Amino acid sequence: MIKSRLFLLPLAACAVLTSCFKDEEPNAECDIQKAFVHMDKPEDVFAQKSDTLVDVRSNVSDVVFYIKPGVDVSKMAPQFELTPGATIYPESGTEFDFSDEKKVQYTVTSEDKSWKRTYNVSFEISELPTKYDFENVELYYETDPKDKVLKPKYYIWYDLSPNGKKIYDWASGNAGFKLSNYDGKPEIYPTVPMDDGNGPEGGKYGKYVKLTTSDTGAWGVIVNRRLAAGNLFIGVFDPLPALTNTLLCTRFGLPFSKKPLRLTGYYKYKPGEKLQDKNGKPIEGKIDRGTIYAVMYRNHDANGNAIVLNGNDVKTNPNIVALADIGEISETPEWKTFSINFVYSADLDKALLESNGYSISVVCSSSVEGDKFEGAVGSTLCVDELELVFE
Repeated sequence: MIKSRLFLLPLAACAVLTSCFKDEEPNAECDIQKAFVHMDKPEDVFAQKSDTLVDVRSNVSDVVFYIKPGVDVSKMAPQFELTPGATIYPESGTEFDFSDEKKVQYTVTSEDKSWKRTYNVSFEISELPTKYDFENVELYYETDPKDKVLKPKYYIWYDLSPNGKKIYDWASGNAGFKLSNYDGKPEIYPTVPMDDGNGPEGGKYGKYVKLTTSDTGAWGVIVNRRLAAGNLFIGVFDPLPALTNTLLCTRFGLPFSKKPLRLTGYYKYKPGEKLQDKNGKPIEGKIDRGTIYAVMYRNHDANGNAIVLNGNDVKTNPNIVALADIGEISETPEWKTFSINFVYSADLDKALLESNGYSISVVCSSSVEGDKFEGAVGSTLCVDELELVFE
């Protein structure tokens, strides 16, 4: 009986990936999977043709089409691909005025009519901030499939545009850790905010981020993913490949139209006591390390196909043009300032830069080999006041 229950645990974990899935009813999903627009000359509105299509993650409710400055979006008719049997209101293809970053609210209803989910759709100019103080953080809520009550799951970070609009530019592996910690409190997730007065310069800068390599418990043993490094990066975390190819969960980078020169900020680090490999066996004679780096790359290939770096190629993809890498961080008990230069392997194309043809990501991790599930439980990296200094 125990073996049977353990075998079913990964399947049960899959069932909670979306906020509107019920085990007993197979047609109870109510998600937008893709959003897209059709137009005769997409290049008049979008920097890249691929920007006309948005893959919508299961754990987000804001669908954003990124556009060029000064374009007309007063008559846009977005269309949607939904989970099987679901319906949407207003109808897919309905025309709306999205000028001035107006949001239009859509409601998706499951085929069995028992579940609804609301999405906000907008067309916005892509302006990635360059200073990150991590003061803006909120809880991500999800509907519990058992009692249908919204419950807080984990923390997510965002920055603010010049007009005060939220930009969800940061992602973490918290959405994946949820598989092993579905009923746990947000405070025990690998990536959490801290506001205890112990930040850089005695808490002068307010909140900071604490990244901790964490044990994934019985679930991690079953799927041979025994730990989760605390991480934070500019980009998107997609939890769907978590049980098959975990490295594809991390989608690094967002469009960036400036030439970065340096990455600066504060950090401190404490390694965990016992470094272990993927199978949970001790690695003798070694101590865990943290890492911080930034990478810039061309986000389309020569044929115009969109490119997003993932855990397989975040430092090796041939489209990478610049890297700022602090290397491996050893024990640093007190806050330390750092400044690392971008090393360019190719010249930037000015026209491509101005049309959002490059993307950038800043990556922080409490275990440098955490993507291979190697690390020490308890390793802790704290970061604050990161900044991309640009030309």
